[in-house]
Amino acid sequence: MATPTLKQLDAFYWAATCANFSTAAQRLHLSVSSLSKRINELEQVVERTLFDRSGHRAVLTDDGEALLPAVVRVLESVAALQDSVARDEGLSGRLRFGVGELSALTWLPRFVAAVQKQHPKLALEPYVDVGAALEEKVDAGELDFAVIAGRSSRGSVLSQPVAEARFAWMAADALVGSERVLTPALIASHALVLLPSGSGVTRILDDWLLACGINHARRIACNNWSAVAGMLREGVGIGFLPVDWARARLGGDLVELASEPPLAPLPYAFQWRRGDVRGLIPSMLSLVRQHADFR
Repeated sequence: MATPTLKQLDAFYWAATCANFSTAAQRLHLSVSSLSKRINELEQVVERTLFDRSGHRAVLTDDGEALLPAVVRVLESVAALQDSVARDEGLSGRLRFGVGELSALTWLPRFVAAVQKQHPKLALEPYVDVGAALEEKVDAGELDFAVIAGRSSRGSVLSQPVAEARFAWMAADALVGSERVLTPALIASHALVLLPSGSGVTRILDDWLLACGINHARRIACNNWSAVAGMLREGVGIGFLPVDWARARLGGDLVELASEPPLAPLPYAFQWRRGDVRGLIPSMLSLVRQHADFR
């Protein structure tokens, strides 16, 4: 039997683990037809049908499922060899990763600068969105990793804690007057200006409202932290902001409101797909841990 090529094994791995052939082709910088050709060639080499193509999307056959662990082991060995050879030169290729807007406003520029310095041959493609959308893209194979609030509940996605963000209730001085404590009466009188559902801060608000016994609050949802801060400064309502970020940039335009209980910190995790054996994952995890700081 002929020996499969590394390109054929790589094509099979991405096709087997991505949501569809189109996503797998994008990860390999191939057309879908070129990806399919490599898989067809591999099927001829191993004399097995690896994908069932009868449905609306190709799925692994039993032979394909059986072959995948062996392919992963081969690619792990190749990745270890490549890492050893390229240790002094840094990583190369293309890196697609996702972060939320708070990360983009705070530590993302420092992280990108550090990656460029250590890995000048690595092309970076940061993508900013809410956590739910980023996790979906990681699971589908569209992103190499994402830094998202909370751990993933998906069995196909692994998570490692990297940092946490702290928040404080804030409002315009003109809106709350001498009040410096957030009360149910204040919440009943004013809208809550916050990020939309799907963002990590939603769980902080829900937990806090539950602890306070508040069943209903009027909300204004906006998917941009700067816009939320701007509306709070204009007295549109009450909300919470990343405390270190707000103190550094907003000065005395807003006042902080104490609350009982206080808002819980929001843990952030580095998330990547289970089975991703490439050396860039531990390298990026290490750099994220060094630079993820929400101040």
